[in-house]
Amino acid sequence: MTISEIKKRTKKTAPYFFSADTMRFFKQKLSDFKVIKQNDGRFKVSAESFGGNTTIRYFNPINNKLENKEV
Repeated sequence: MTISEIKKRTKKTAPYFFSADTMRFFKQKLSDFKVIKQNDGRFKVSAESFGGNTTIRYFNPINNKLENKEV
């Protein structure tokens, strides 16, 4: 699963997460995101943000949603 595929699949469930305005605000690019498959079938999506913070979400391929919590 690539970050581009996740962006496409979350267009309806999280329309602003990967929007140009949101990415610009957090000073991120799609290429900044790392995707790591988890044991529960979800994918951990993470990227460094300004101020040394890290954005972390979990993509659920069953419902195409980005979740905040680790299970």
